Amino acid sequence: MSKTTRATQALIRAGIAFTTHAYEYDPSAEKIGMQAAEALGETPDRVLKTLMAEVDGKPVCAIVPSDREVSMKKLAATFKGKSASMMKPADAERLTGYHVGGISPLGQRKQVPTAIEAMALAHASVFVNGGQRGLQVRLSPQDICKALNAVAAPLVS
Repeated sequence: MSKTTRATQALIRAGIAFTTHAYEYDPSAEKIGMQAAEALGETPDRVLKTLMAEVDGKPVCAIVPSDREVSMKKLAATFKGKSASMMKPADAERLTGYHVGGISPLGQRKQVPTAIEAMALAHASVFVNGGQRGLQVRLSPQDICKALNAVAAPLVS
């Protein structure tokens, strides 16, 4: 497995320190983020999942702990919209250039407005998808905000 992806290249270009962590990806897992946390031996609140959604029909990215569900009302409010819904997987793949199960918030084909769950900022480091199935990158949540110009907001129910 290559540990060089568009996500890791974006971090290198931004001068952000990170480490890569490979794990055995299980395509049959019901909750991919939870499976990643278990495989890495990390708590689910530190392994963040990347969700592609739409607010008032416009694409956005939400980064939340793998053991939590995003609140569509909170997501819409974060982006000053009226309604939010999950993006169809095929649309998310086309927009990001990544495959479902390997969608990273970093190095997406087209960067969209991004929000990270505010509680994640309490950790010194967190994990996000590294741009392919079975690869996570560990970095500070503040560096995620810096790299993506992301806003921190309460996003989970």
